[in-house]
Amino acid sequence: MTRVPTGGGTAGVTWWGHSSMTIDLPTASVATDPLMTRRLYHLRRAVPEPPEAASRADVVLVSHLHHDHLHLPSLARFARDVPVVVPRGAPAAVKGLRSRELVEVAPGDSVVVAGVSIDVLPATHDGRRDNLPRRAHEVPALGFRFTDQTTSVWYPGDTGVRADFADVAPVDLAAVPIGGWGPTLGDEHLDPEEAVAAVAAVGARWALAVHYGTYWPLALRRLHPRNHDRLFVTPPQRFHRAAQDSGLTAVPLTPGFGERVELG
Repeated sequence: MTRVPTGGGTAGVTWWGHSSMTIDLPTASVATDPLMTRRLYHLRRAVPEPPEAASRADVVLVSHLHHDHLHLPSLARFARDVPVVVPRGAPAAVKGLRSRELVEVAPGDSVVVAGVSIDVLPATHDGRRDNLPRRAHEVPALGFRFTDQTTSVWYPGDTGVRADFADVAPVDLAAVPIGGWGPTLGDEHLDPEEAVAAVAAVGARWALAVHYGTYWPLALRRLHPRNHDRLFVTPPQRFHRAAQDSGLTAVPLTPGFGERVELG
């Protein structure tokens, strides 16, 4: 089957919560880490579930196998012939993927999928599906730099600070995680200040904040209100403040859920 690209000729991005977004390049649409459920184990969604439009894309990028980034029911909302770029080894670790059209990649790879040129980058993050010894397939976590030769995007996935951010070629849009859903971030995620520094290292025209304000565990808000405020509520304000204080040249973006931002 020959797919008709969904890109509408105008670059833009729509954030659907967590790390899920639709990035409309002029010639193709790219979806990242789709997560469209009200509940994921002990997590509850604080914003509406994405509409049908969120599952329209020419290619889906999956950064790693954690359930909040590779969510099979959300992936099933996309047409069967939409190619899904996954970390190498993902089908062995997640059998439910095997019915999809998969492109397996590892850091250092460069591929062209649905007319989008994708450079695969390393990430500092545990990429395994789960940690049980008999089920813990070693699968890398990934970041991506991609372009349709008109508009370029950097999406690092979940990652800690890396020295090689400076090796990524500048982009039009950087989509960076700034928060989390648990009592701590640890050293495998970026906080708002680290995200701003990462964007400065790469270079971008726009900086979109993701991975915050969407899911939070039951009862944890009551048990750890300060952590809820720091990791869930205030990251966008801190992101804007850090961008201003650092003199970041990129325009910081924290759109509301489902709000499309035109790029240029």
